[in-house]
Amino acid sequence: MITLYGAGEKFGLPETSPYVMKAEVFLRMAGLSYAKEFSMPHLSPKGQLPWLDDDGELVADSHFIRLHLERKYAVDFDEGLCSVQRAQAWAIERMLENHFNWAIAHVRWLIPENYAKGPAQFFTAMPPEMQEDMRRDIQGRVAQNVKASGVGRHTDAEILGLGVRSLAALSALLADKPFVMGERPTSVDAIAFGMLAGLMTPFFDAPIRDRAMSFSNLTAYVDRMMAGVYPEFAWTPLASPREAVAA
Repeated sequence: MITLYGAGEKFGLPETSPYVMKAEVFLRMAGLSYAKEFSMPHLSPKGQLPWLDDDGELVADSHFIRLHLERKYAVDFDEGLCSVQRAQAWAIERMLENHFNWAIAHVRWLIPENYAKGPAQFFTAMPPEMQEDMRRDIQGRVAQNVKASGVGRHTDAEILGLGVRSLAALSALLADKPFVMGERPTSVDAIAFGMLAGLMTPFFDAPIRDRAMSFSNLTAYVDRMMAGVYPEFAWTPLASPREAVAA
C-alpha cells in the first residue's frame, strides 16, 4: 500500500505544494494505486513535504520519490529520451526548482495580502493565542530562505524580471509541443506543471501571475496537464483572484 503525504487541496489547486503535485503526477503517470493523506512538514523524515510510505518504506522529497518508484516498479519516466534530452530535462527541472520556485514563494509568503489569505491560514487550527506568533515566525523563516537563495536580495521589480525570464525560457522550450520534451509527458512535466499551476491559480494576485497568463502556450499546457492528471478537479485559471477567494 502506497500512501502519499501532502498539504491537500487549497488555493484553487488540487494540491497546495508544487512538490507534492510533482510526486502525485509521478504516481499517476506510473499507474500506481495510492492513498493520499494530509501531513505537516515536521512529521516527514526530512521535515518537508512530500513524503511517501510504501509498505513501511519511508521516502521523502519528490526527487527521491521518483527514484524509488523507478527502482521498485521498473518505471522510466524519461523513456524514449536520449542522453542529451535527459540532460536537458534535468537542467530545466533545476531551473524551475532551484530558482523559479523562489519567485512563487515570494508571491505566496511575502506579498502581505497573499500571505494573509493564503499560508497564514495554515495555523487556524492552533490555539488562538499562538496563531499570530506562529504566523510571524514561519513567514520570517521563509523570508530568510528566500534571501539565502539570492532571490530575496532583489527588489520586487528585479524578482519579477527574473521570474518572467524563466517563464519566457520555458515557453520557448515548450514551443508548440504538447509536452516539454515532445509528444509524451516525461519527468520534467511533473514539476513544470506543478510550478506553473501553482503560479497560475487565480487565488493569488501578483504581477508575475499576470505575466504568466500572457504566455498562451503555457496556459494551454497547464490546462492540458490538469485535464490529464486531475480530470476530477474543476480548474478555473481565468477567474480573478477576488472571485477565486469568494468561491
